[in-house]
Amino acid sequence: MAKEKVVLAYSGGLDTSIIIPWLKENYDYEVIAVCGNVGQGKETVGLEEKALKTGASKLYIEDIREEYVTDFIFPTLKAHAVYEGKYLLGTSHARPVIAKKLVEIAMREGAVAICHGATGKGNDQVRFELAVKALAPHLKIIAPWRIWDIKSRDDAIDYAMARGIPIPVTKKDNYSMDRNLWHLSHEGSDLEDPWNEPNLDSLLKLIVPPEKAPDTPTYVELEFEAGIPIKLNGIKKAPVELIEELNEIAGANGIGIDDIVENRLVGMKSRGVYETPAGTVLYAAHRELEYLCLDRQTLHYKEQVAIKFAELVYDGNWFTPLREALSAFVDETQKTVTGTVRLKLYKGRCTPAGAKSPYSLYSEEIATFGRDEVYNQKDSEGFINLFGLPLKVRAMMLERNKKGK
Repeated sequence: MAKEKVVLAYSGGLDTSIIIPWLKENYDYEVIAVCGNVGQGKETVGLEEKALKTGASKLYIEDIREEYVTDFIFPTLKAHAVYEGKYLLGTSHARPVIAKKLVEIAMREGAVAICHGATGKGNDQVRFELAVKALAPHLKIIAPWRIWDIKSRDDAIDYAMARGIPIPVTKKDNYSMDRNLWHLSHEGSDLEDPWNEPNLDSLLKLIVPPEKAPDTPTYVELEFEAGIPIKLNGIKKAPVELIEELNEIAGANGIGIDDIVENRLVGMKSRGVYETPAGTVLYAAHRELEYLCLDRQTLHYKEQVAIKFAELVYDGNWFTPLREALSAFVDETQKTVTGTVRLKLYKGRCTPAGAKSPYSLYSEEIATFGRDEVYNQKDSEGFINLFGLPLKVRAMMLERNKKGK
């Protein structure tokens, strides 16, 4: 009889490199490795040979970059969702698109299980598994880090070396990294002590340290249509191409470094350094356009929605009714978020340098400090009297009670 199949989320990194032989040693499954290409670049080179040599029966490398950008990154950008004020959710929204592809291939192959290399201390285990439960609840889930005898990254390195498995880290260079089109994250090693300043010269891969960026500023123009970036410096770009080019421009100017101690879903705090060059610029540009095009009530309420949206994405709740409902609200708000924003990039800083939109709610005729015939300043007196009436009534009550004593 043919063996039952397990689909492994495979990156070729430390964890997934040792999971293939571990699955072969501990389960009587045929291992099918799947790498979702979300923009990790050269990391996919040589993966097939490596996966097959370590025991996989086959490897799928699926290019899901465009789907990742259009169906996951852009909806999150439109929501202006940021986790705990800093994190632009680079790992968080990559997991559901990868999980979606794992499920598709598992269904195609007739697999009975999906396996991932996320640790029992991390958020990714939740993100992968919630997506699988939402899309294919019948599939079994195998999470080696929750059941094997390996207890640390050093143990994992020893396991790989004992079996002659090539791995991309050493005990001296032992950062846990996750790279995709949107960002590159760094965790572990000396970063585990929040008092340690990151050594940016050796750490950064996408971004030039700000002090080493050019001494003259770079200006970029981004054009949006209904909240989605469509042009870079006046030239129409496909979604993936736009982010790739903006990564180069922003990275060269030291833009997009965030050092965060964040609250993980599983209850602990963790420290990470994130490189998000294009994302930082896109978020800044999008916000400038929203300032111009959204009315006060909508903008302020949307800021509350953004916090919840970020939590949902961070917590792995992408395929949920609430996230879909919030996206519907966001899409409605973005109908007029169309226009062009100019930004100045200089030594790690991204500052606005102009914005325009055919849907701008800004009126120079009304806002001017010069003479105008539109705004009657005498109207403000009645407005303030009514707006401040509750305060006045309360103060009068306090005064009466004070005299009564």
